[in-house]
Amino acid sequence: MQQLSVDFAAVEAAARRIRGIAHRTPVVRCTALDEVAGHSLYLKCENLQRVGAFKFRGAYNALSSLEPGERARGVVAFSSGNHAQGVALAAQLLDIRATIIMPENANPLKLAATRAYGADVITFDPAKQTREEIADRLVRDRDLSLIPPFDHDKVIAGQATAALELLEEVPDLDVLVAPAGGGGLLAGSAIAARAMRPAMTILGSEPEAGNDWFLSWERGEPVTIPQPQTIADGLRLTHPGRITWPIVRATVDGFVTVSELQIVDAMRMLFERAKLVVEPAGAVPVAAALFGKIPGPGKSVGIIISGGNIDARSFASIVAS
Repeated sequence: MQQLSVDFAAVEAAARRIRGIAHRTPVVRCTALDEVAGHSLYLKCENLQRVGAFKFRGAYNALSSLEPGERARGVVAFSSGNHAQGVALAAQLLDIRATIIMPENANPLKLAATRAYGADVITFDPAKQTREEIADRLVRDRDLSLIPPFDHDKVIAGQATAALELLEEVPDLDVLVAPAGGGGLLAGSAIAARAMRPAMTILGSEPEAGNDWFLSWERGEPVTIPQPQTIADGLRLTHPGRITWPIVRATVDGFVTVSELQIVDAMRMLFERAKLVVEPAGAVPVAAALFGKIPGPGKSVGIIISGGNIDARSFASIVAS
């Protein structure tokens, strides 16, 4: 494998940093889902992680790696939701001041939770400003450390610990599937999987309506798409990450996409049959398994369910549709 910016030693170091802080989330089995998929599914439930998503792993690893002077000055992050909460909680635990930049139309549940963890939240109108512009200004004016949601080596290494734990518990998996938003979880997962089980198949998954990774993979270079219109709000990105793209290109075997209806059906089946509440982005890799996107029958398939941050009203509306 080519030299990458994050290696397995960094993943192991991240696992040591977060041990006893992040939850070691359960791996859930469900016979009913196995029957629908035609595979043995092992669901790594990051919807049961602190802040309700895998993002806490990367945020805590990144913040706990800061030098004392950087901690004293504080951090800034931008996110529509789960990364915002992850940084806010990690900052609270480490006594670091956090400023989080969130769009005005962010999920109210995620916005409220970010504030509840003690972060200073700055909202903005995406039609008039970009979150990167605001973050760059704060870095310059206040000398803050920027903790981006995926294009950061320590964040990627932290996200990788979910796959590391899954493979420690189920070492003989044939396939690993993770959602592909900015690529932090997928890139980290692939680094861990290639080190622990080199021959396994690693797939990224995303909505058909937000298929920037799928198109980039086919073309062999990053592609930018219009703002995706998908219920999977955690995957509404327009292009792969600058750091995550080369890692994913070197370690992943391919990409699969699922329809909006398949995402909804996966959420419904996870709730009714596995008793799991999963947000749309977290249901995407499960939908891939349930609707025939995993090659070959009878595989042992590890799936990282990325999060469960969805309010009761929205969840009920989606699964009842």
